Amino acid sequence: QMQVVESGGGSVQAGASLNLSCVVTGNTLGISWIRWFRQTPEKQREGVAAFYIGGSITDYADSVKGRFTISQGNTTNSVSLQMNNLKPEDTAMYYCAASRAYLRAGARLDETQYDNWGQGTQVTVSS
Repeated sequence: QMQVVESGGGSVQAGASLNLSCVVTGNTLGISWIRWFRQTPEKQREGVAAFYIGGSITDYADSVKGRFTISQGNTTNSVSLQMNNLKPEDTAMYYCAASRAYLRAGARLDETQYDNWGQGTQVTVSS
């Protein structure tokens, strides 16, 4: 129903910055949240940042607070994830998900059955 496309990943040194883009198209009626998750072979997929389209509400994982910023993108139903001071532990495949779900406080970084997933973009940070 909704198509999700991520871009902006790459290979950088620790301390560098990257900006990821997530663009949602298709049937976006009622879209509420656009969120970033990341996954490695060693760890389960975890929520990184969340953005509420209707009111610019944001949420972040503790591990990225102060370094990552999620914000409205350049086009409708898109978000930008600015990642500063990248660390090797940030290395992962980053996935964007869009949904029409209501997400209560405390669950805004949790996966739901309503998530529409992109294919991911790889971020690699070397020391």
